[in-house]
Amino acid sequence: MPAPPLGKEFLKCLRRIDREVPKSRAVHLVLDNYATLKTPEVTTWLSRYPRFHLHFTPTSASWLNMVERFFAEITTRRIQRGSYASVGDLEAAIYDYLLALANSLT
Repeated sequence: MPAPPLGKEFLKCLRRIDREVPKSRAVHLVLDNYATLKTPEVTTWLSRYPRFHLHFTPTSASWLNMVERFFAEITTRRIQRGSYASVGDLEAAIYDYLLALANSLT
């Protein structure tokens, strides 16, 4: 049996995100410029769910490497060896790191 088209798999992912993320929250997704993410079915679905915001990376996405490096830095410098009882504790640790970083730059 052939695999389902990627546009359908992407819609399945969007629907799951819609179910699991509180309706009061906007959803921002950073994606590559892959054509299946822009099919008529996907764009129709997105038009009915305005809280979803798609941000497509440029073809030469070197800036994305910097974002990935930044998250790696947070991981190695703050959260890697930690133990967190909840997602809230993990978020607090990340925000504390970001605040300390911002203060060190001023």
